[in-house]
Amino acid sequence: MQINRTELADLGTFLAIARQRSFRRAGLELGVSASALSHALKAMEARLGVRLVNRTSRSVTLTAAGEDLLASLDAPFAAIGCALDVLNQHREPAKATGRIRLNVLEHASTLLLAPVLPLFHERHPQLEVDVRVSNDLLDVVNAGADAGIRYGGTVPQDMVAQRLSADLRWVVVGAPAYLDRHGTPAHPRDLSAHRCLRIRLGDVSLYRWEFERAAETLALDVPGAATIDNTQFALSLAVAGGGLAYLPEPCVGPSVARGELRIVLADWAPMGSGFHLYYPGRRQLPTGLRLLIELIREVKPLGL
Repeated sequence: MQINRTELADLGTFLAIARQRSFRRAGLELGVSASALSHALKAMEARLGVRLVNRTSRSVTLTAAGEDLLASLDAPFAAIGCALDVLNQHREPAKATGRIRLNVLEHASTLLLAPVLPLFHERHPQLEVDVRVSNDLLDVVNAGADAGIRYGGTVPQDMVAQRLSADLRWVVVGAPAYLDRHGTPAHPRDLSAHRCLRIRLGDVSLYRWEFERAAETLALDVPGAATIDNTQFALSLAVAGGGLAYLPEPCVGPSVARGELRIVLADWAPMGSGFHLYYPGRRQLPTGLRLLIELIREVKPLGL
């Protein structure tokens, strides 16, 4: 069966909608408006004589026919993407083209990518980087991303992982005014008498603060009136005296240097796994992604 250019574009439109489960996000991915995507999909469904997507004001889901079409298209479109990316191997690195789609943790965006991307764009001006920052444990394939960045211990086992940073030290910090008023904890169990900024993980569970000294390890469900999932919010609350925060040391370094926060329980601060980039093993590593990995390892914003 012959397929024309319009039909191929429509299939690409459907694939973006199916992966993102959102006309808005699919529009951002393709660089068109959500209304234009909606009209294109309606025309495609009318031409095919079958409904592919169920739309409501709150959700976008696939029909059984849509699920079958998605399963059939995923591998061939991935192969087309790999075939086009092969052309980049015949270009000079500075002339490589294309788009890299990443799904990264908030900490990875600020600590790892922010220091590197300006230099990356200088060296590879024709490569676009599309970053979705989320602490949710998303499936990068279903999210339409080329790769994700997480802490090493949370990378799915069926993915290929490459280390991008050294391990990170996690510390407890508080504002001087808070510590002067409530005292400085000398042992992790002293936190039971403090206000702590509790951490909600991407799977909506609450994180138990981890501590380690010599051979002794602790994981505590700390008390606190506030539960958050955003680092900048945690820093702002801690600096304002809202409670003690538990964060990677590089996140709090500037505030500690300015005297806005103090590290407490320093002799209990554990090392946590560093950042790893991960991607499906069945897919060829895109040239742009390979160049980004090489630059991160060259710059070493968090050591390696």
